[in-house]
Amino acid sequence: MTRKYFGTDGVRGKVGEAPITPDFVMKLGYAAGKVLAQTEDGGRPTVLIGKDTRISGYMLEAALEAGFAAAGVDVMLAGPMPTPAVAYLTRALRLSAGVVISASHNPFQDNGIKFFSAQGNKLPDAVEQAIEAALELPMDCVASERLGKAKRLPDAQGRYIEFCKSTFPNELDLRGLKIVVDCAHGAAYHIAPNVFHELGAEVTAIGNNPNGLNINDRVGATAPAALSAAVKEQGADLGIALDGDADRLLMVDAAGRIYNGDELLYIMVKDRMATGPVKGAVGTLMTNMALEVAFRNMGVGFARAKVGDRYVLEVLQERGWQVGGEGSGHLLFLDKHTTGDGIISALQVLSALKRSGKTLAQLTEDIVMYPQSLINVRVGSDFDWQRSPELLAEKESVEAELRGEGRVLIRASGTEPLIRVMVEAKQAAVAERMAQRIADKVKASLMEGARA
Repeated sequence: MTRKYFGTDGVRGKVGEAPITPDFVMKLGYAAGKVLAQTEDGGRPTVLIGKDTRISGYMLEAALEAGFAAAGVDVMLAGPMPTPAVAYLTRALRLSAGVVISASHNPFQDNGIKFFSAQGNKLPDAVEQAIEAALELPMDCVASERLGKAKRLPDAQGRYIEFCKSTFPNELDLRGLKIVVDCAHGAAYHIAPNVFHELGAEVTAIGNNPNGLNINDRVGATAPAALSAAVKEQGADLGIALDGDADRLLMVDAAGRIYNGDELLYIMVKDRMATGPVKGAVGTLMTNMALEVAFRNMGVGFARAKVGDRYVLEVLQERGWQVGGEGSGHLLFLDKHTTGDGIISALQVLSALKRSGKTLAQLTEDIVMYPQSLINVRVGSDFDWQRSPELLAEKESVEAELRGEGRVLIRASGTEPLIRVMVEAKQAAVAERMAQRIADKVKASLMEGARA
């Protein structure tokens, strides 16, 4: 069954346009509630709902709550909380499922709904398909005596802060470090600064004044220049950038140099190898080729998953490995958490820095990343690049010119109507030129399709 509503990260879109409308989200809550009720062993399902700081979260939270109540499902409301916090609290409180209202790194006009299982993992495809099947049925309502109830979860913030701190080694602390934390005006604005401060760091927070409209707006992991400037201005040792729902991480050193998810993953694998063997690490189709080469030379297995942290997780579980991630900053440490977590990822990197006594630059000096050029081309929802002979021919031509010293990747975004063109080569100019060639072919294919 092809998924109609669920993408790589739940259901997402522009607020007020299908499927992110109050009526659909209420029906989504009802459909998910009916599926959950079928899987419960006689008990009454209870679902935790968290959200980021978008103004539309109020409306969508109310709609979801109504849908779950109509299906006979109880609801606990956590308020603004990072996506990985909802995953943790769902598991810790033994709830039936967790729901996050967030569009992650997207602007405030977008929003979305993502689900977590009782184990704190993204829902399996089969469950998402069952929810989609239930969405095709008329919405009903259980008898009044079976309606779901809703209540606030007390001290959700404090519970999650303590969990994050528990992933940092007991014998270490962050005393002596001056850190700037960029919360992207998002869900971690009242959490992330406290975690690092309570572990001993001197913390300056930016992007910590959400107003419902400024999430990810020129701050956070999608706009790290703001953090880079703040670190240099403050004379800080490090900067930590999260995105709107705090499941991504980028870091900045004292010189203002930005380190992406690939580099941070490399640091973590090296740190773990100092205390024991690392069987393997998982990246994605977008992971820098330099990482693959470096891991091979280190005797560490490496596998590529489809783009999206849910697919990184799937490969990790299949292979029994613990560490993986994406260049965008989604990092997974399955011995620490069931899902990607920007705060916990930062703590793992900070522990590596503390143990080694080295800087980010020193820990990455022995790996040179291949330059990557990524161009996004906006397309219609029905555009299929693999049906364009001209585009396929151009891709083959570029690959032949690279002669095995680079890669070409063309893929449709799972969250936006975009075709992403990425070319990786040993020289930046070559990568940029070839990516532009392919992007121009995409645009030409679009124009040809419009004329047809």
